[in-house]
Amino acid sequence: MSTTTSSTDLNYKMLVLDLDDTLLRDDHSISERNRKMLLKAQEKGVKVVLASGRPTPAMTQYIETLQLDKYDSYLISFNGGMVTSIRDNEVIFEQSLTKEEIHSLHDFCKVNDLHIITYSDKGVISETESEYIDVEIKLTGLPHHKVPCFKSEVQTSAVKCILLENPDYLKTMETKLKAERTDLSIARSKPFFLEVMPQGIDKAASLELLSNMLGIQQSEVIAVGNAGNDLSMVEYAGLGVWVDNVTPELRDKADVIVASNMEDGVAEVVERFILGEN
Repeated sequence: MSTTTSSTDLNYKMLVLDLDDTLLRDDHSISERNRKMLLKAQEKGVKVVLASGRPTPAMTQYIETLQLDKYDSYLISFNGGMVTSIRDNEVIFEQSLTKEEIHSLHDFCKVNDLHIITYSDKGVISETESEYIDVEIKLTGLPHHKVPCFKSEVQTSAVKCILLENPDYLKTMETKLKAERTDLSIARSKPFFLEVMPQGIDKAASLELLSNMLGIQQSEVIAVGNAGNDLSMVEYAGLGVWVDNVTPELRDKADVIVASNMEDGVAEVVERFILGEN
Protein backbone atom coordinates (compact mmCIF):
# COMPACT_ATOMS: atom_id res chain seq x y z
CA MET A 1 0.00 0.00 0.00
CA SER A 2 1.04 3.56 -0.58
CA THR A 3 2.32 5.63 2.29
CA THR A 4 1.02 8.76 0.59
CA THR A 5 -2.69 9.55 0.80
CA SER A 6 -2.75 13.22 -0.15
CA SER A 7 -5.58 14.32 -2.41
CA THR A 8 -2.98 16.26 -4.41
CA ASP A 9 -1.60 12.99 -5.82
CA LEU A 10 -4.29 12.61 -8.47
CA ASN A 11 -2.56 10.05 -10.67
CA TYR A 12 -4.88 7.10 -10.11
CA LYS A 13 -6.01 5.26 -13.23
CA MET A 14 -8.09 2.42 -11.81
CA LEU A 15 -10.72 2.31 -9.06
CA VAL A 16 -11.61 -1.21 -7.91
CA LEU A 17 -14.75 -1.61 -5.83
CA ASP A 18 -16.20 -4.42 -3.78
CA LEU A 19 -19.98 -4.54 -4.15
CA ASP A 20 -21.85 -5.77 -1.07
CA ASP A 21 -21.46 -3.55 2.00
CA THR A 22 -19.01 -1.31 0.10
CA LEU A 23 -20.44 0.26 -3.06
CA LEU A 24 -23.94 -1.06 -2.44
CA ARG A 25 -26.26 0.18 0.27
CA ASP A 26 -27.85 -2.33 2.60
CA ASP A 27 -30.77 -2.72 0.18
CA HIS A 28 -28.24 -3.59 -2.59
CA SER A 29 -28.80 -0.32 -4.44
CA ILE A 30 -26.24 2.24 -5.63
CA SER A 31 -26.85 5.69 -4.19
CA GLU A 32 -27.27 8.58 -6.59
CA ARG A 33 -24.20 10.32 -5.16
CA ASN A 34 -22.06 7.23 -5.65
CA ARG A 35 -23.38 6.79 -9.18
CA LYS A 36 -22.66 10.39 -10.17
CA MET A 37 -19.15 10.34 -8.74
CA LEU A 38 -18.31 7.09 -10.52
CA LEU A 39 -19.49 8.55 -13.81
CA LYS A 40 -17.26 11.57 -13.19
CA ALA A 41 -14.30 9.31 -12.46
CA GLN A 42 -14.82 7.46 -15.74
CA GLU A 43 -15.24 10.71 -17.66
CA LYS A 44 -11.81 11.64 -16.31
CA GLY A 45 -10.38 8.41 -17.72
CA VAL A 46 -10.28 6.29 -14.57
CA LYS A 47 -11.18 2.65 -15.13
CA VAL A 48 -13.90 1.60 -12.65
CA VAL A 49 -13.82 -2.15 -11.98
CA LEU A 50 -16.23 -4.13 -9.81
CA ALA A 51 -14.59 -6.91 -7.77
CA SER A 52 -16.95 -9.17 -5.87
CA GLY A 53 -17.39 -12.60 -4.40
CA ARG A 54 -20.60 -12.77 -6.39
CA PRO A 55 -20.92 -14.94 -9.50
CA THR A 56 -20.62 -12.94 -12.71
CA PRO A 57 -24.37 -13.05 -13.57
CA ALA A 58 -25.15 -11.50 -10.18
CA MET A 59 -22.95 -8.47 -11.00
CA THR A 60 -24.18 -7.58 -14.48
CA GLN A 61 -27.24 -5.69 -13.21
CA TYR A 62 -24.93 -2.81 -12.20
CA ILE A 63 -23.23 -2.41 -15.59
CA GLU A 64 -25.84 -0.14 -17.14
CA THR A 65 -26.30 1.96 -13.99
CA LEU A 66 -22.59 2.80 -13.94
CA GLN A 67 -22.15 2.84 -17.75
CA LEU A 68 -19.30 0.35 -17.44
CA ASP A 69 -20.06 -0.92 -20.95
CA LYS A 70 -19.56 2.56 -22.39
CA TYR A 71 -16.10 2.73 -20.82
CA ASP A 72 -15.04 -0.84 -21.73
CA SER A 73 -14.61 -1.98 -18.15
CA TYR A 74 -14.19 -5.39 -16.51
CA LEU A 75 -15.75 -7.54 -13.80
CA ILE A 76 -13.72 -9.50 -11.25
CA SER A 77 -16.12 -12.13 -9.92
CA PHE A 78 -16.00 -15.20 -7.67
CA ASN A 79 -13.44 -13.44 -5.43
CA GLY A 80 -10.95 -13.31 -8.28
CA GLY A 81 -11.76 -16.69 -9.79
CA MET A 82 -12.92 -15.04 -13.00
CA VAL A 83 -12.21 -11.82 -14.91
CA THR A 84 -14.63 -10.81 -17.66
CA SER A 85 -14.43 -8.11 -20.32
CA ILE A 86 -17.75 -6.24 -20.38
CA ARG A 87 -17.28 -5.05 -23.97
CA ASP A 88 -17.54 -8.50 -25.54
CA ASN A 89 -18.54 -10.64 -22.53
CA GLU A 90 -15.27 -12.52 -22.92
CA VAL A 91 -13.77 -14.39 -19.97
CA ILE A 92 -10.13 -13.37 -19.98
CA PHE A 93 -9.18 -15.36 -16.87
CA GLU A 94 -10.72 -18.27 -14.99
CA GLN A 95 -9.38 -20.63 -12.34
CA SER A 96 -11.59 -23.29 -10.77
CA LEU A 97 -11.63 -25.76 -7.91
CA THR A 98 -11.39 -29.35 -9.11
CA LYS A 99 -14.22 -31.80 -8.53
CA GLU A 100 -11.99 -33.60 -6.01
CA GLU A 101 -11.32 -30.38 -4.07
CA ILE A 102 -15.04 -29.58 -3.95
CA HIS A 103 -15.87 -33.09 -2.73
CA SER A 104 -13.22 -32.86 -0.02
CA LEU A 105 -14.72 -29.58 1.15
CA HIS A 106 -18.11 -31.27 1.31
CA ASP A 107 -16.57 -33.97 3.50
CA PHE A 108 -15.14 -31.30 5.80
CA CYS A 109 -18.58 -29.73 6.08
CA LYS A 110 -20.24 -33.06 6.85
CA VAL A 111 -17.83 -33.77 9.69
CA ASN A 112 -18.04 -30.23 11.09
CA ASP A 113 -21.77 -29.51 10.65
CA LEU A 114 -21.42 -26.77 8.07
CA HIS A 115 -23.52 -25.96 5.01
CA ILE A 116 -21.77 -25.82 1.64
CA ILE A 117 -22.80 -24.33 -1.70
CA THR A 118 -21.24 -24.07 -5.12
CA TYR A 119 -22.42 -22.87 -8.53
CA SER A 120 -23.35 -24.32 -11.90
CA ASP A 121 -25.48 -23.30 -14.85
CA LYS A 122 -28.44 -24.48 -12.76
CA GLY A 123 -27.77 -21.86 -10.10
CA VAL A 124 -26.66 -22.22 -6.48
CA ILE A 125 -26.14 -25.89 -5.63
CA SER A 126 -26.66 -27.32 -2.12
CA GLU A 127 -28.09 -30.40 -0.47
CA THR A 128 -29.21 -28.48 2.64
CA GLU A 129 -31.30 -25.45 3.45
CA SER A 130 -30.24 -22.60 5.71
CA GLU A 131 -31.04 -18.98 6.44
CA TYR A 132 -27.49 -18.21 5.32
CA ILE A 133 -27.98 -19.95 1.98
CA ASP A 134 -31.13 -17.85 1.60
CA VAL A 135 -28.97 -14.71 1.95
CA GLU A 136 -26.79 -15.81 -0.97
CA ILE A 137 -29.86 -16.63 -3.07
CA LYS A 138 -31.25 -13.16 -2.42
CA LEU A 139 -27.89 -11.46 -3.07
CA THR A 140 -27.23 -13.20 -6.37
CA GLY A 141 -30.75 -13.58 -7.68
CA LEU A 142 -29.76 -17.06 -8.87
CA PRO A 143 -32.09 -20.07 -8.49
CA HIS A 144 -31.49 -22.47 -5.61
CA HIS A 145 -30.96 -25.96 -6.98
CA LYS A 146 -31.34 -28.19 -3.92
CA VAL A 147 -30.19 -31.74 -4.56
CA PRO A 148 -30.39 -35.05 -2.67
CA CYS A 149 -26.63 -35.62 -2.93
CA PHE A 150 -24.12 -32.79 -3.36
CA LYS A 151 -21.30 -35.02 -4.60
CA SER A 152 -23.46 -36.77 -7.17
CA GLU A 153 -24.57 -33.40 -8.53
CA VAL A 154 -21.11 -31.84 -8.65
CA GLN A 155 -19.17 -33.84 -11.23
CA THR A 156 -17.10 -31.04 -12.74
CA SER A 157 -14.95 -28.16 -11.55
CA ALA A 158 -16.48 -24.94 -10.16
CA VAL A 159 -15.02 -21.52 -9.56
CA LYS A 160 -15.58 -21.47 -5.80
CA CYS A 161 -17.47 -22.85 -2.82
CA ILE A 162 -18.94 -21.10 0.19
CA LEU A 163 -19.13 -22.68 3.64
CA LEU A 164 -21.90 -21.25 5.79
CA GLU A 165 -22.93 -21.24 9.46
CA ASN A 166 -23.43 -18.83 12.34
CA PRO A 167 -20.55 -16.31 12.61
CA ASP A 168 -19.00 -17.44 15.92
CA TYR A 169 -18.85 -21.09 14.92
CA LEU A 170 -17.73 -20.29 11.39
CA LYS A 171 -14.82 -18.24 12.71
CA THR A 172 -13.59 -21.31 14.58
CA MET A 173 -14.04 -23.45 11.48
CA GLU A 174 -12.13 -20.90 9.41
CA THR A 175 -9.10 -21.37 11.64
CA LYS A 176 -9.43 -25.15 11.41
CA LEU A 177 -9.85 -25.23 7.64
CA LYS A 178 -6.92 -22.88 7.04
CA ALA A 179 -4.72 -25.14 9.18
CA GLU A 180 -5.80 -28.27 7.31
CA ARG A 181 -5.99 -26.89 3.77
CA THR A 182 -2.98 -24.76 2.97
CA ASP A 183 -3.57 -25.74 -0.68
CA LEU A 184 -6.63 -23.46 -0.93
CA SER A 185 -7.39 -19.74 -0.69
CA ILE A 186 -9.85 -19.07 2.13
CA ALA A 187 -11.44 -15.78 3.22
CA ARG A 188 -14.63 -14.50 4.81
CA SER A 189 -16.83 -12.16 2.78
CA LYS A 190 -19.56 -11.91 5.42
CA PRO A 191 -19.52 -13.13 9.03
CA PHE A 192 -21.48 -16.22 7.93
CA PHE A 193 -19.80 -16.77 4.50
CA LEU A 194 -16.44 -18.56 4.28
CA GLU A 195 -15.30 -18.40 0.66
CA VAL A 196 -12.97 -21.06 -0.73
CA MET A 197 -11.08 -20.63 -4.00
CA PRO A 198 -8.13 -22.37 -5.69
CA GLN A 199 -4.71 -21.76 -4.20
CA GLY A 200 -3.32 -18.35 -5.10
CA ILE A 201 -6.68 -17.02 -6.26
CA ASP A 202 -8.00 -13.89 -4.62
CA LYS A 203 -9.05 -10.40 -5.66
CA ALA A 204 -5.46 -9.11 -5.62
CA ALA A 205 -4.16 -11.81 -7.95
CA SER A 206 -6.80 -11.06 -10.57
CA LEU A 207 -6.43 -7.32 -10.05
CA GLU A 208 -2.70 -7.61 -10.72
CA LEU A 209 -3.37 -9.63 -13.86
CA LEU A 210 -5.87 -7.04 -15.12
CA SER A 211 -3.64 -4.09 -14.23
CA ASN A 212 -0.71 -5.60 -16.08
CA MET A 213 -2.89 -6.29 -19.11
CA LEU A 214 -4.03 -2.64 -19.18
CA GLY A 215 -0.58 -1.20 -18.49
CA ILE A 216 -1.65 0.29 -15.15
CA GLN A 217 0.92 0.46 -12.36
CA GLN A 218 0.19 -0.84 -8.86
CA SER A 219 0.68 2.70 -7.53
CA GLU A 220 -2.07 3.92 -9.88
CA VAL A 221 -4.75 1.64 -8.38
CA ILE A 222 -7.28 2.44 -5.64
CA ALA A 223 -9.11 -0.52 -4.08
CA VAL A 224 -12.09 -0.14 -1.74
CA GLY A 225 -13.62 -2.88 0.40
CA ASN A 226 -15.02 -3.82 3.78
CA ALA A 227 -14.26 -7.47 4.61
CA GLY A 228 -11.68 -10.23 4.75
CA ASN A 229 -12.06 -11.24 1.11
CA ASP A 230 -11.15 -7.65 0.15
CA LEU A 231 -7.96 -7.55 2.23
CA SER A 232 -5.63 -8.83 -0.49
CA MET A 233 -6.67 -6.18 -3.02
CA VAL A 234 -6.69 -3.39 -0.41
CA GLU A 235 -3.12 -4.33 0.53
CA TYR A 236 -2.10 -4.64 -3.14
CA ALA A 237 -3.43 -1.26 -4.28
CA GLY A 238 -1.41 1.93 -4.33
CA LEU A 239 -4.19 3.34 -2.16
CA GLY A 240 -6.07 0.81 -0.05
CA VAL A 241 -9.36 2.01 1.39
CA TRP A 242 -11.92 0.65 3.84
CA VAL A 243 -15.43 1.96 4.18
CA ASP A 244 -16.26 2.71 7.81
CA ASN A 245 -18.35 -0.46 8.26
CA VAL A 246 -15.21 -2.58 7.76
CA THR A 247 -14.84 -5.78 9.77
CA PRO A 248 -13.42 -4.41 13.07
CA GLU A 249 -10.22 -6.48 13.20
CA LEU A 250 -9.19 -5.17 9.76
CA ARG A 251 -9.45 -1.43 10.45
CA ASP A 252 -5.70 -0.86 10.68
CA LYS A 253 -4.90 -2.68 7.43
CA ALA A 254 -5.68 0.09 4.91
CA ASP A 255 -4.26 3.51 4.08
CA VAL A 256 -7.55 5.33 4.52
CA ILE A 257 -10.99 4.81 6.08
CA VAL A 258 -13.88 6.70 4.48
CA ALA A 259 -17.59 6.94 5.25
CA SER A 260 -19.66 3.75 5.44
CA ASN A 261 -21.54 2.09 2.59
CA MET A 262 -24.69 3.83 3.84
CA GLU A 263 -22.98 7.23 3.82
CA ASP A 264 -21.53 7.17 0.28
CA GLY A 265 -17.97 6.21 1.18
CA VAL A 266 -17.19 5.39 -2.46
CA ALA A 267 -18.24 8.88 -3.54
CA GLU A 268 -15.90 10.27 -0.88
CA VAL A 269 -13.01 8.29 -2.40
CA VAL A 270 -13.71 9.74 -5.84
CA GLU A 271 -14.08 13.27 -4.53
CA ARG A 272 -10.89 13.19 -2.46
CA PHE A 273 -8.48 11.06 -4.43
CA ILE A 274 -9.64 11.34 -8.05
CA LEU A 275 -11.29 14.75 -8.35
CA GLY A 276 -9.22 16.45 -5.62
CA GLU A 277 -12.24 17.94 -3.83
CA ASN A 278 -12.24 18.54 -0.08
